[in-house]
Amino acid sequence: MGDRSPPRQVQVHHQQQRPSYLQEPTWKLTGGRHTDQQHQGPSASKILAVVTLVPVGGTLLGLSGLTLAATLFGLAVSTPVFLLFSPVIVPAAVAICLAIAAFMTSGVFGLTALSSLSWVYRYIRRATGTVPEQMDMAKRRMQEMAGYVGQKTKEAGQEIQSRAQEGRRSTTEQRT
Repeated sequence: MGDRSPPRQVQVHHQQQRPSYLQEPTWKLTGGRHTDQQHQGPSASKILAVVTLVPVGGTLLGLSGLTLAATLFGLAVSTPVFLLFSPVIVPAAVAICLAIAAFMTSGVFGLTALSSLSWVYRYIRRATGTVPEQMDMAKRRMQEMAGYVGQKTKEAGQEIQSRAQEGRRSTTEQRT
């Protein structure tokens, strides 16, 4: 056992694990990838985009503020005018709304009439395929009815004639 060397002490220093976004010094906007470089300036396209978009955005923001101010000013000026002329404006607005409603209603009625006429036309067109057959059947029925009425008339005439003859015979027999 003497061939063993004396124990050595090993010191282990534990480093705290930091999240990956803290381990790397900078987060670059290069498509969502981390870069290992310490510092690199923005690209020319990014600078150009900022230089272009900041004045445009500022101008549009200023115009929207100007529009809001003009709207508020117009509302402040027009409110008394509306109050003064409301006895004229309100009935005029109601009349215009009623006229528009009447115009739209007449249009709807016109469309309804056209669709109804179209339906009737299509119905008649479908029915015209059977009209000659129906006409022939109606002619046959009229002929049959005319024959029947003629037969009944003839029978009724014969009945009346036979009764008349019987009445004459009975009256002539009573006289004699």
